[in-house]
Amino acid sequence: MQLYAISDLHLAYEANRQALAAMPPHPDDWLIVAGDVGESEAHLKFALHILTQRFARVLWTPGNHDLWTMPNKADDRRGEAKYQRLVAICRTYNVLTPEDPYIAWPGAGPNYWLAPLFLLYDYSFRPDHISAGAALAWAEEENTVCADEVLLHPDPYPTRATWCAARCDYTEQRLQALDGAPLILINHFPLRQDLAILPRIPRFSLWCGTRRTTDWHLQFAAKVVIYGHLHIPGTRWRGLTVTGTFTVRGARAWKIAQFCACRAGHML
Repeated sequence: MQLYAISDLHLAYEANRQALAAMPPHPDDWLIVAGDVGESEAHLKFALHILTQRFARVLWTPGNHDLWTMPNKADDRRGEAKYQRLVAICRTYNVLTPEDPYIAWPGAGPNYWLAPLFLLYDYSFRPDHISAGAALAWAEEENTVCADEVLLHPDPYPTRATWCAARCDYTEQRLQALDGAPLILINHFPLRQDLAILPRIPRFSLWCGTRRTTDWHLQFAAKVVIYGHLHIPGTRWRGLTVTGTFTVRGARAWKIAQFCACRAGHML
């Protein structure tokens, strides 16, 4: 029994849908899906229909693309309503979400708790001398603007930053209730600014997380932190915690035999 992780499937691309459909079964293993499955409810249903047949248990947390409200869909939901709709879809497939009780890993090794998180970002991954009010203009100086500014709505919150703060408040209370139990934290966005390094588009860091979670791996005794979003696979250590990006670089780079080459269970 193994624990696998993947993110950023981006099933709007036909090649990625074909690759997912061709995945071999892992009937005894668990899979973490760390966000950005696609850009529609249909993409999420397509993925979960396949993954829940290939794996014994699937856990999901949303990415920013999952939360987009597409302008060509008149009935598409916005903000919190969109998120709750995705949670409801996951539950029809018996897939665990950030709204469900955290679950203990039943495989070999220590009894870690798996904690899917939904935290968003608040534009605080920026240089100290750049104010919050100047952050977007700072990114635009290098022609960097995330599509979230048009497609990811925070309703009923006034801003994405206030939605992020509310999610952090909610999640912090839930993690504190575990009373120091060892954790595997799962979030679409990295928890630390020093992990949001994007050499080609460095100012995209604005849309990559919140400084509020900088020490959560220490505060909540996390052994492993799993995230996606950056499209740069890798493993990094922060203190005694290993952090890893489990992401698909693109259809050409995705070989099904290597689908879950980075295994959280291997790092425990």
